[in-house]
Amino acid sequence: MYKTKGSVQTENARKYLQQLCKHFAHKVDVDFTPDKGLVSFPMGQCTILAQSTLLSFEGQSEQEEGIARMKGVIISHLDKFAWREQIEYIWDDSCE
Repeated sequence: MYKTKGSVQTENARKYLQQLCKHFAHKVDVDFTPDKGLVSFPMGQCTILAQSTLLSFEGQSEQEEGIARMKGVIISHLDKFAWREQIEYIWDDSCE
């Protein structure tokens, strides 16, 4: 199993969690609350957590390229929702 953890600093963490989960729910199964989302992407599961100024992601996939695709989907969508901000992503693919 391949895993990744990512995070972004933003004052709008809860807002972006809601936007991401609602958007992804048009195509895949999603369960979410204001602070946590579970997204069932075709390439694997991703948990999205929102704290006051931190939006974090924990993803897993059976294939290494699944992690790259998952990160790409998250980045492309969050960049669209957060177009007013300069988002800096921090990823760690060495998670156990």
